This record gives sequence, C-alpha cells and structure tokens, in this order.
Amino acid sequence: MPDALKITNLRFTHRKSAGSAFTLEIADLAVAQGEQVLLRGKSGSGKSTLLHLIAGLIEPEAGRIEVAGRDIHRLKGAQRDGFRGQHIGMVFQTHQLLGGFTAAENVMAALAFSDVPKAEHDQRAAELLTRLGIDRHGATPEELSIGQQQRVAVARALACGPELVLADEPTASLDPENAADAVKLMEEVCTERGAALVCVSHDPTLVEVFKRSVDLADLVSANA
Repeated sequence: MPDALKITNLRFTHRKSAGSAFTLEIADLAVAQGEQVLLRGKSGSGKSTLLHLIAGLIEPEAGRIEVAGRDIHRLKGAQRDGFRGQHIGMVFQTHQLLGGFTAAENVMAALAFSDVPKAEHDQRAAELLTRLGIDRHGATPEELSIGQQQRVAVARALACGPELVLADEPTASLDPENAADAVKLMEEVCTERGAALVCVSHDPTLVEVFKRSVDLADLVSANA
C-alpha cells in the first residue's frame, strides 16, 4: 500500500512585498495510510502554504508530492480537481461553509464531486453529521456555534472517503477547553473512516493529542 502522503525534495518560494521572499524546502516527509501527524510551527512558518501545496492548490518550484501514490502535480485542470475531491479532505481554519445552505447541504456539496451515487448522499451526510454530534442537520452555519461549524466542516472533509485529511489550524477559533476535545473527535472519525490526518498548528496543547508530532523547523529551510 502506498503512503497516504509522500513528499520528496519539495521547494517553494513565496514572494513577499518589498522584494523579500520565504523559501519552503522539505527533503522528505511520509505519512502512512491511517497515520495521524501534527506539524507544528509558529505563525508565518509556511504551514498553510504546505497544505496548499499538498492539495495541489499552488505549484511547487521543484519536488514531488504523492497522495495515495499519485503525484498530484502531474495532474492538470479538471483531472486534478477531481482527484482532490475524491482523495483529499480539507478542514480550513475559517471552516468556509456555504452560507444559507444547511449543514446537510454543505456536506452533500462535497459529495457532488465524488463517485458516490446521488441516491446515497442524504444518508451519508446524515450519518457523518450525527456521528460528529450535529443533530440539527437542517440548521445553517449562521444558526450553529463555532464548534458546531467545525464539526460540519469535518463531516464535509470526510464525506467522499478520502485517504488524506488536511486540517489547517483547526483549533484557532475554539476556546482552550474545547480545542483538544474537538481534535480528538476528528482523530476518532478519521480512524473510523481509514483516513490519514495531517494537522498544522501553532497550538502547543495539541502535542499531547497526537502520537506523532513534527516541528516544521526540522523539515524546512526558511530564508527571509
């Protein structure tokens, strides 16, 4: 079985204002099928940039990023979008739920890009939301708490049965009491669904939540 994620000789330079630049380099990083990893790093260390590279949302200057054995950057256009929709789930810091859509409709929006038969969309969305503690499937994001919105975002990320889930600062909008519990729940559901989890965060309390924790500074070379 191929790794859920394998990065080899990755290099990306982010150009900033006033002619400065930030260079992100990773010689080697592998995440096994079903493994859960926390990538730690301070703000501005390139954590979100790395997730965008893994998801194929931005192009590296060099290197190879394989998701479930496929080099995502060799895929182009609609082919890459389709691969991302079926194999990668994403939990954003700001959740990015569709306003005015119900919790169930937000999850089913992800299923629209999958191979899951349309007749099964309602049931799959309902099962995931219920498992994540959301009973009000007909509530819109505006009617849910921040914590509940995050759970809907996790359900959406897992809807298509991805091999890899990427979580970008998932506790940033949660209070300390709920942050660790929210991540533990995400870990549990990823385990149940067989998905690997890569979470990036500067929250030091999450180190105790993950079995594997890696400091991004040990992987990258950054030059301002």
